Amino acid sequence: MLTAIHPKLPMRNKTATVNYYTAQLGFTVAGTADYPEYLMLQKDKVELHFFLHETLNPLENDGQVYIRCSNIKMFYDQLLQNNVAIHPNGPLQVKPWGQMEFSLLDPDHNLLTFGEAFL
Repeated sequence: MLTAIHPKLPMRNKTATVNYYTAQLGFTVAGTADYPEYLMLQKDKVELHFFLHETLNPLENDGQVYIRCSNIKMFYDQLLQNNVAIHPNGPLQVKPWGQMEFSLLDPDHNLLTFGEAFL
């Protein structure tokens, strides 16, 4: 029986990834072991994993993850207060498929889309 999913995304620099996700998005480092080429981060019930890909061209990165959330407007406003860059095509808006969504790009251009059902 399936119980959870932990997407694996590429990162060029572990320190930069940790700094972005913890300082900007409010994630924490998961686990107690420190692997030089691997990283696990979590926030609430979401866990993201990252693998080292030093030669990644961020402009050619197709890494994407869709994260469902609650209180999306509050989270969005917190990110704006922290000066987190929102994707130019992804400000908070209600989509035709009934989700309120916004998107951002991490330092390696992994696309993170956050969504909440809009009634």
